[in-house]
Amino acid sequence: MPTKKTAGTSSTKSADSFTAEERAAMREHAQELRATRARGGQADDEPAVLAKIAEFPEPDRSMAERLHALIRATAPALTSRLWYGMPAYAKDGKVLCFFQNASKFKTRYATLGFSDQAQLDAGGMWPTTYALLRLDAEEEKKIKALLKKAVS
Repeated sequence: MPTKKTAGTSSTKSADSFTAEERAAMREHAQELRATRARGGQADDEPAVLAKIAEFPEPDRSMAERLHALIRATAPALTSRLWYGMPAYAKDGKVLCFFQNASKFKTRYATLGFSDQAQLDAGGMWPTTYALLRLDAEEEKKIKALLKKAVS
């Protein structure tokens, strides 16, 4: 079967398989589910999220630390958890938003993504994932507005 280059990754995969990065993310997710069960279903796992962020190479680490602090300050009702090896923030036990570091899938930018739980609806079409090359005051202002709307 021919291989193809997947969008956003440097790995090749056949049409019916996953990249090494994708398989690693799925293994991480299985470990996260086991850890949540071991905690008795406790939703907030901020220590694990902070430990995962500490593993990121720069500049992902600094960006993730700033984003984590921004999310916790802007939307304190959200709980921290890992989701496929990424820092994620949940409302009522369901992931609302997540940070994907650029190094995870060898992309040129990190992303801030929102799930269907986020109240970002705007007509018939709206963005749910945002590329992050940097995180300065201008981007922080935009993210705060997105978070406030997402949790409303």
